[in-house]
Amino acid sequence: MQVDSQENKTFGNQIYEWLTSRFVYHAVFWILFGGGLLYIDFNQNIVDSTLHTLSTQLINLIFFAIIIYFNLLYLVPNYFKWNKLSHYLMLLVLFVIIITPIKMMVLYLKLHDFPVRQAILIEDKWNVFYMNLIVAGFSTIFKIISDWARHQREKNELGTRAMQSELNFLRTQINPHFLFNTLNNLYALTLKKSDKAPEIVIKLSEMMRYMLYECNEKEVPLVKEVNYIRNYLELEKIRQIKQIDIQLKVNGMVMNQRIAPLMFIPFIENSFKHGLGNHTSEGFIHILLDVKSDSVHLNVSNSKPPTLPVREVKRSGGIGLVNVRRRLDLIYPKHHKLVVSDNPNTYEVDLTIDLGD
Repeated sequence: MQVDSQENKTFGNQIYEWLTSRFVYHAVFWILFGGGLLYIDFNQNIVDSTLHTLSTQLINLIFFAIIIYFNLLYLVPNYFKWNKLSHYLMLLVLFVIIITPIKMMVLYLKLHDFPVRQAILIEDKWNVFYMNLIVAGFSTIFKIISDWARHQREKNELGTRAMQSELNFLRTQINPHFLFNTLNNLYALTLKKSDKAPEIVIKLSEMMRYMLYECNEKEVPLVKEVNYIRNYLELEKIRQIKQIDIQLKVNGMVMNQRIAPLMFIPFIENSFKHGLGNHTSEGFIHILLDVKSDSVHLNVSNSKPPTLPVREVKRSGGIGLVNVRRRLDLIYPKHHKLVVSDNPNTYEVDLTIDLGD
């Protein structure tokens, strides 16, 4: 199913690229433009011959094309600048003045069997001139709008690529850190020859599978993120030698909600590493996860020893928290609230993420 989806996506991209190619949308424009000219001409019932009407409007279309492409390919690139704007307008009007008599001459010769139409053409010379000028002006406006739209699209694409590259970079910084941490947990168990080692291997394999495969997605089911947290806490409970009060409470229904992967674990890992890791006896870490249909609230609080080593004070927060703050700003701009409270005896993180669109 995943392969089929990827093939459909690729085919859809190819169709989109073909439809938005320059040749295609230019062809569509001229077909619609020519159709509009024919519609106007047929409604006026100027001539009865369909072939004659088609050939006449084809001449009109050719001259309009000459005006538009001369303007877009020569005048606009070379003269449509702020310091040359007056030159551009003068050259555009001059070109229309030159091309209009040529167009009228061709049409006049074309209508040699229709003297009435020739007379009407001579009387409408100013209308022909104004029409040519309007078409040239609209082509300039279209060029300005299309260039602006292309610039915005390229700017957005560059911004998206830069953001995705930064997210991937931040994620690669997070994953190895957790991998080494969980391997250290297993190493501590093997040294003690603990009977729980096989169970920990299973939990570790689940965590690694989650990090290596599922975390490559933009979003993951919240239930898998919660399960990852549970596995992590189970490893920490076994690894901790001191009397540590570790609690995880989940309120609400964890169902179909989706969230960016590894968004919560840096806060929890930080509590163990820079909080409980400095205790000499007992301490606590309490985690509350309040889940709603369109939001999720995480509260992590841990005890702190009366005094911290100088190196830990300088490292308060760590690279993990710097990364997760940056990820929150990139993935959930204006859709999250993060409050960190560093009190004398406790450290608390309060995070709310709006999961709605």
